[in-house]
Amino acid sequence: MQYTLCVLFGGASTEHKVSCRSTESVLNQIDREKYHVITVGITRDGRWLRYMGGDPAEIRSGAWEQHPDNRPCCISPDTGVHGLMYSDGTTERVDVIFPVLHGMNGEDGTMQGLFELARIPYVGCGVAASANTMDKAITKLFVDDLGITQARHVVVHRRKYLADPQRTAEEAVAALGLPLFVKPARAGSSIGVGKAKTIEEVRACIEDALQYDRKLVLEENIVGQEIEVAVFGDADGEVLTSCVGEIAPQAEFYTYEAKYDDEGTALFIPARISDDASVRVRSAAEKIYRCLSGFGLSRVDFFLRNGEEVVFNEINAIPGFTSISMYPQLFAASGIPYPELIDRLVMLAMER
Repeated sequence: MQYTLCVLFGGASTEHKVSCRSTESVLNQIDREKYHVITVGITRDGRWLRYMGGDPAEIRSGAWEQHPDNRPCCISPDTGVHGLMYSDGTTERVDVIFPVLHGMNGEDGTMQGLFELARIPYVGCGVAASANTMDKAITKLFVDDLGITQARHVVVHRRKYLADPQRTAEEAVAALGLPLFVKPARAGSSIGVGKAKTIEEVRACIEDALQYDRKLVLEENIVGQEIEVAVFGDADGEVLTSCVGEIAPQAEFYTYEAKYDDEGTALFIPARISDDASVRVRSAAEKIYRCLSGFGLSRVDFFLRNGEEVVFNEINAIPGFTSISMYPQLFAASGIPYPELIDRLVMLAMER
């Protein structure tokens, strides 16, 4: 039996390009004998199109939007449709959805809510887990209760900053010291993230980050190895953690360019850490995943300070799936190759 798998990509998000790159890799790895694959793209301005071309490279390049046979469509919340509805009123049934969507309007619970209304199985975390992991400030509240060390931080809202920019910056420096990091609370792929070394740079970084979100998280600078763990499974049942990987960017921190464009960024799988540290990192990743009700997939990021202290950084509910992304590479190194990983994720979604 062939299942109809809808790969949903693009999105009205600052991470649209990353989604398209991930989707190219996913489509090249799916078992086409087991799955009848249909692709639906969302443009940057929010239009939904059933991509009728067959070349994954067109998705990466953006050429997919101009394919002459594309059909406007949407996922219907009507449970009787259980899939796509086209502009001419026709429908197409879908068995399961793989949302390869990064960032707002895809990874934050909004799309997952639509899937729930339609009662269509989907890969990845549910509504609450997606929303809570997307918001760095909310995630920190959960992790605080676990007793896992994380960077000291303050939350800055747009209104407060605009009321007194200098005072807001000074209070952040007094609480966190310099240098410090400024991050949009609900963005990924390091978009809008800045490292500030002076009070003037704090203000500049805040003003840049406010272009992406009205709520920001400012964090102390943590000096240590950047390490990551891929997690798979059901928060109530079996949870698998991969081996630990390490990122050694040539840039001052792991920027968007370092993640996707800089060939000089070094990846070490397994990470260059002790066995004891590896066990503690993996244990912390599982605890955070379970606490936030993770499902299917997540990547949990840490720092290892002085080769010993585990410091939580963030969790990603839909991690990158490009050919160089850590999530598939970590599981491949742990004995689950990319095509099998996709199949396991889809089967787990259908079981749910």
